[in-house]
Amino acid sequence: VYFKGNGLGMVSSPAFRGTTAQQTAVLWNGININSQLNGQTDFNTINTQDFNEVSVRAGGGSVIYGSSAIGGSIHLNNTLSFTDTLVNSIYGSYGSYATVGAGYKLRASNRKVSFEMGLNRNSSDNDYPYLNTNISNENGKYYNNSANAAVALKANASNILRLYGYVFDSERHFSGTLVAPSLSKYRDRNARVMAEWDADYGRFIPKVKAALLNEHYKYYTRYSNPDYTYGKVSTLIGKYDATYYFEQGVTLNSVVDVMHNKGEGSDISPASRTIFSGNLLLRHIAADNFKYEAGIRQELTDAYKSPLLFSAGAFYEATDWYTLKLNASRNFRIPTFNDLYWAGSGNPDLKPESSYQAELGNVFENNGYKLALTGYYIKIRDMIRWVPTGSLWQPENVGRVKTYGLEVLFNKAFTIGGSRITVDATYAYTKAKDDETRHELIYVPNHKATAAVAWKYGRISAYYRQLFNGSVYTLSDNSTTLPEYAVSTVGADYQLPLLKGILLGGRINNLLNENYANVAVRPMPGRNYTMYLNFKF
Repeated sequence: VYFKGNGLGMVSSPAFRGTTAQQTAVLWNGININSQLNGQTDFNTINTQDFNEVSVRAGGGSVIYGSSAIGGSIHLNNTLSFTDTLVNSIYGSYGSYATVGAGYKLRASNRKVSFEMGLNRNSSDNDYPYLNTNISNENGKYYNNSANAAVALKANASNILRLYGYVFDSERHFSGTLVAPSLSKYRDRNARVMAEWDADYGRFIPKVKAALLNEHYKYYTRYSNPDYTYGKVSTLIGKYDATYYFEQGVTLNSVVDVMHNKGEGSDISPASRTIFSGNLLLRHIAADNFKYEAGIRQELTDAYKSPLLFSAGAFYEATDWYTLKLNASRNFRIPTFNDLYWAGSGNPDLKPESSYQAELGNVFENNGYKLALTGYYIKIRDMIRWVPTGSLWQPENVGRVKTYGLEVLFNKAFTIGGSRITVDATYAYTKAKDDETRHELIYVPNHKATAAVAWKYGRISAYYRQLFNGSVYTLSDNSTTLPEYAVSTVGADYQLPLLKGILLGGRINNLLNENYANVAVRPMPGRNYTMYLNFKF
């Protein structure tokens, strides 16, 4: 995953395989939460402390996950189990630039009821000095608060009711750049609630979900001025998911859902849209070492014309140490409210972006190590871009892009004496080009690599992490670049044997004090420190 960020607390957007943040789906307990206004998820409007499972899937998944899963998807889940459990956890951290984090989490369950809730607060003055200058990151302070709760009720062995809720509130002063100061401020308020019923009738497994999502922002050109612009969207989702297990390892999964959006804003004409979709997915375990799947998806709406989507994949375990994976799909991304309804510029005739893609994966596992090599190719059509039309800018389906590359993942875990050592490494080679201009897309590094070594002995653990980002183009004509950089982090902690465990630790970020930027003219912090304390009772 490549994150393009403007610094601590500022906008941070994820992307896979040379695609954009709008082509990356983020799902909360199975529901797509990408903004209906700008089409992406800003990860500084999400507190990952609120979730107990985060998973990542590279590659297309629109048949299963809907819009935006062209490059990949990120899944934020609250998993609930029915075991006898009662754990309270309190977390606190303090770091450079008066950066403070605090949180509380409760997990309580028995054989009939499972409950989880959490409260989190983060804030920072975020006034770090820019290395090799006499300038500091002014107007960068922020805070955010979040609350989440999830409960599962087991009526009987065959029926479970789950309820989820999440609220996020933040205020960010958007910092300026090396060449332009800023006095702006941005408020985010997001709320989500969902009810889910799961049943298990042997071969037949039905699930029903109903969710309400609200997103609301306010933008202040000057933080001291009460005037602001705003945008808000309410989304209602209903989903029915039914799976039937046939004999001979055949599974048929059918999903029908409906989504209704209603939005308005200072620059957005009041509008609403309703989207119906149907999905059909077939899986077959043909042998112990071979399985395949195929799926289709169709959406119906009066807001745009949707293509028929499909996916197909196969998994073949050739030996006990080598596995071959194949996948192909057609994916898409729907136009946003800004694209369709921006006052004076929105284009109601837009088509969804669509893509064809294929990938070939090779996985080698032996003697405690795992090596995965994946090659992929993505062809994107009808990319939505805002282009000048006279004195106005208007979104049009004008872009055609192809991306291709290679991903390498390595993992090795072993024991020496009483120590447990884990080594992880990744490398991605990516090319993303505009078909018309032949120029490479901006902010797509050709080379990206990570490495991490973790060591644990008894109650002591330590780690070292290294990130390398290759140079990127910052203008569409490829006339300017942002240099490559390598940033390292080191940390350690100690588990005190008190209560149910007290964890005391710290880390040094940007260990070698690298002078770097992830976005042009926005320097990132130099060496900085964080201390944390987490205890359970």
